[in-house]
Amino acid sequence: MNAPDRPLPTPRLTSLAHGGGCGCKIAPGLLRQILAGAAAQSILPKELVVGIETSDDAAVYRISDRQAIVATTDFFMPIVDDPHDFGAIAATNAISDVYAMGATPLFALALCGMPINVLPLDTIRGILEGGQAACARAGIPVAGGHTIDSVEPIYGLVAIGIVDPARVKRNAGARPDDVLILGKPLGVGVYSAALKKEALSPARCAAMVASATQLNTPGIKLGARDDVHALTDVTGFGLLGHLLEICRGSNVAATLHWDAIPLFDGVEALVREGYVTGASGRNWTGYSEAVTLDNDLPAFAGTILTDPQTSGGLLVACAPESVDAVLRIFRDEGFAQARVIGECRAGSPHVGVRLRP
Repeated sequence: MNAPDRPLPTPRLTSLAHGGGCGCKIAPGLLRQILAGAAAQSILPKELVVGIETSDDAAVYRISDRQAIVATTDFFMPIVDDPHDFGAIAATNAISDVYAMGATPLFALALCGMPINVLPLDTIRGILEGGQAACARAGIPVAGGHTIDSVEPIYGLVAIGIVDPARVKRNAGARPDDVLILGKPLGVGVYSAALKKEALSPARCAAMVASATQLNTPGIKLGARDDVHALTDVTGFGLLGHLLEICRGSNVAATLHWDAIPLFDGVEALVREGYVTGASGRNWTGYSEAVTLDNDLPAFAGTILTDPQTSGGLLVACAPESVDAVLRIFRDEGFAQARVIGECRAGSPHVGVRLRP
């Protein structure tokens, strides 16, 4: 008699992926080579307010004097083992790009690639339900999508939003003397590296999930402010990489104050123990020529500043007189760790990092 069919075992999601979360991104230096010349497209309609020219968070297409469509997509492999949490983190991360343009989300489409013969259907269903739950918190439906049978589990969204064209916030537009504010702490990549090796405590894992599933809703109110000059979110290229995008798009330099940057609990110790992602090193290789680290910084500072953030915080460049108002928006939306972390200055695109102001 043949043995009865048995349900598939449930492997750890992170064991099925060669990378996790936004650490899956192609290294910034290699990406620039791949996309070289792509900005010189022959057909660029005048209605395309934002395209790929400054590596911004989303495309923006004007449909009237008062309305523009914001479109973006983001997907990656598991950063956590819980299916619902993975889906929720991936969806939150994708929707963040809409908020980072100062826009309001409208709806989403799911992108799902799963190893059907490896993962139980309940696990796959849990991932999709986690994504739907994040969309529900954002007040939007998952209106469709696409699925494939893939070697590694992949999940994310196409996210669509709407904005007044006059209120679009870009990663270009920062001015000398603008103040830099970061909405969430750094260290998601470090935590995820420890999690994959089963060295992250349940409390720290819960803190990472809570942060990575917190929707960047302050972006809507920040978009309405004329004194917010540039806006982006910090994801796979780390704080330094995404700040450099602001600098290059705005033709300014920036200074970060290491002591002011919020970090997850215990991140420094985990880095010293070797829990770092490969993406951190690739990030540093990709843009270190435009970064200066002061000699008095701790040895691990560069690793944390290049640490890939999955569903990281908003990074704001605003006028000095608006700092209190911007921080109040973050506090009112539940972002207790939002901090002033530096400032922009005149100069060629470059980031310097000091121990303190």
